[in-house]
Amino acid sequence: MNEARLRDLLTQVSEGKLPADAAIDRLRTLPFTEAGDVLADTHRLIRQGFPEAVFAEGKTLTQVTDALAALVAAHGSALATRVPAEMATILLQRFPTGSYDAVSRIYRIGQMERSNTPAPVAVVSAGTSDQPVAEEAAQTLEFAGVKVTRVNDVGVAGLHRVLSRLDTLRSASLVIAVAGMDGALPSVIGGLVAQPVIAVPTSIGYGASLHGIAALLTMLNSCASGLTVVNIDNGFGAAVAALRVLR
Repeated sequence: MNEARLRDLLTQVSEGKLPADAAIDRLRTLPFTEAGDVLADTHRLIRQGFPEAVFAEGKTLTQVTDALAALVAAHGSALATRVPAEMATILLQRFPTGSYDAVSRIYRIGQMERSNTPAPVAVVSAGTSDQPVAEEAAQTLEFAGVKVTRVNDVGVAGLHRVLSRLDTLRSASLVIAVAGMDGALPSVIGGLVAQPVIAVPTSIGYGASLHGIAALLTMLNSCASGLTVVNIDNGFGAAVAALRVLR
């Protein structure tokens, strides 16, 4: 249940259109909904402004299906991350109104109410190998009703590429910068724009990249003041952090 639905419920009670006992029955499931192995946190949208998402990796098909069904019943929409393609095929049969993005591995049912963010969020990837993580961020933002501008393949090995998109970055409300290898792109962008920059290290790179640790340490030690850094490959987390900044 989101804030609008809760407000509508209380209005119905105050106007005598809904008995108090009926309202109490609806509110019993407000904190969470039990569905098989899953306790879906249907109250999170009211607490945090963004609903619980289903992290599908490591879960069974039944667990993912039960969680999505509970969230859709509560909010009318739901989002799952790290969904394998073979699982997505079955989910599309169970929830035919949903959609699957094979790049980000995100499965979406419906969409949240459109955000009032005046300018789009720029989601920037250093290389095409970083795009799955960048697209996870972009898909999550679009699920939340936020407009997204994608800027791909502008890594610092060709600095002129990111400089050519500087007007786009400066006109955004916020920038999410995604990079593996040396992880230098967020520092460069952070030194060129006034908007908040959220850095996402990826696990892309050769041996000494240590599966993204090298990029993570670069970003944490950035000379660009105020850079926000999330966990390795966590495009979803970057998007939710952006939503909190933009509220």
